[in-house]
Amino acid sequence: MLREIHIENYAVIERLSVEFAPGLNLLSGETGSGKSILVDAMALALGGRASADVLRAGSDKAVITAVLDAPSQRALARWQEEHSFEMPAENEIILRREIQASGKSRLTLNDRPVTLGAVKALASCLVEIHGQGEYAALSDRQAQLEWLDRFAEAEEQLEKVGELYTRRRTLATQMETLTQNEQERLRTLDLLSFQLRELEQARLEPGEDARLEEEKRVLSHLEKIRASAAAAYAALYEDDHSAVAQLAVAARALEELRRYNAALDPHVTALQEAKGRSEEVAYFLRDTLRDLDASPHRLEEVEDRLALLDRLKRKYGNTVNEVLAYRERAQSQYAELENAASRAAELQPQLEAADAEYRRAAEQLSACRRAAADRLAASLREEITQLGMDKARFEVQFENSAPPGQRFPGGPRGWDAVRFMFSSNPGEDLRPLEATASGGELSRCMLALRTVIGGARRRAGKSKVSLAPTFIFDEVDAGIGGRVAEQVGRRLKRLAAEAQVLCVTHLAQIACFADRHFYVEKTVRGGRTLARLTLLATPQQRAAELARMLSGSQITPEALRHAAAMLERANPAAR
Repeated sequence: MLREIHIENYAVIERLSVEFAPGLNLLSGETGSGKSILVDAMALALGGRASADVLRAGSDKAVITAVLDAPSQRALARWQEEHSFEMPAENEIILRREIQASGKSRLTLNDRPVTLGAVKALASCLVEIHGQGEYAALSDRQAQLEWLDRFAEAEEQLEKVGELYTRRRTLATQMETLTQNEQERLRTLDLLSFQLRELEQARLEPGEDARLEEEKRVLSHLEKIRASAAAAYAALYEDDHSAVAQLAVAARALEELRRYNAALDPHVTALQEAKGRSEEVAYFLRDTLRDLDASPHRLEEVEDRLALLDRLKRKYGNTVNEVLAYRERAQSQYAELENAASRAAELQPQLEAADAEYRRAAEQLSACRRAAADRLAASLREEITQLGMDKARFEVQFENSAPPGQRFPGGPRGWDAVRFMFSSNPGEDLRPLEATASGGELSRCMLALRTVIGGARRRAGKSKVSLAPTFIFDEVDAGIGGRVAEQVGRRLKRLAAEAQVLCVTHLAQIACFADRHFYVEKTVRGGRTLARLTLLATPQQRAAELARMLSGSQITPEALRHAAAMLERANPAAR
């Protein structure tokens, strides 16, 4: 759910903060007052295309911040896993978009930088914007198929088809590896044999490269290390006036003084500890000097070994551990190819059985979809007729997504592809919905689709429909009025019972259904135009705005009475 939006220096908005609520949030105002600017700003926060043209004149940057409450969804969990982004426990999402005068923009999610692609992917789980050209969902063939599946209540069948597809694909991949042509198999075996022989001869040890690099550094600076270690050892232990000897003298003197001053006890202990630590360091240096007596040829041996490891790492992995992992994989592949015939004979009946089972499940899913498609088309035709498109036609067209002759057709969602076909006027051929419908028609089609799918699932006892938490509708009232507008308002109200809805409208017949009504207007201050937004909190304020929408600037008593009556009819529980 969209909780708040904060806008600074965007178009005619200098500074604006809005708190939204569950249900139907509605924005109204005079034409050109800036209602759609709020929708555009929200689209920017959700990863829309940015341009310096949107900055308020004289500003260095525009900032849009959207605060959302994200529900616990599997899609959201998948997004977090895919983008390695941890959401806070309360699932609060704060999206912030800064647009500089230079045209550069910056996106943050919960105060952490985030990529545009990640925000767009997240936005698809949170908000759907319909209007001003935001109709990607309607033109997405995959989304159309998902809506049909949702209407058909095909979740269990889809899950079964997906599991069978994964099983079949795994077996097919194994068979493809095993049944490659004989020449290719022999070439691969010969290559693997050479590689394994080369790796076995190298006698690699885990972490060997890191150890040898350390030894090389020591051997390359052996004289410097030996001289420094010898000097340190002499100063600490070997010289007549070494640190250990002097500490022993001081400790004996303090030991004598302690007989007369008990306060020296801790200092005697400290000196003894210092002497012990110094001796430990001296013994370590002595051992180091002894170990530095390396063979004069050892550096050459280390460099030769590292050169061999580098050559193997260029071919098989970035580290010795990765090279060893490659050797294990190569051994497994070699064994599999060497016994390809017998293994293929074992896999063939398994693959045939898996393919047959997948085909049966995919056919059942396809039959379910085709039966549901007719019902969906009929329901949508009835719904869009109520929304003012009484001459429109709608059909769901099926295509086979599998290329002809494909040995194993279909995917994790079966082999169907669908396209929503639409014609708004008699005599016109059906064409893809997104290519033929106007902006207002697309918004109403989307509203009808959501209403039909939600109604079907409610009747099936599934009260919670899988919807995005927030829908934003702009232009939904384009070209309609009267009874049709009232029907649009009722459907928006019905959708708002299941998901938050934001709607921009010019029609009182829609505005009367709002749960939260905002009035947008332009004012002039200091010679500059500003957009201002006011929450209409009382029935009197709402009635006045509905009356303005009905009768224009001259609000008559009759218009006020009519507006009050509309509010009562639209919200009977508020009487």
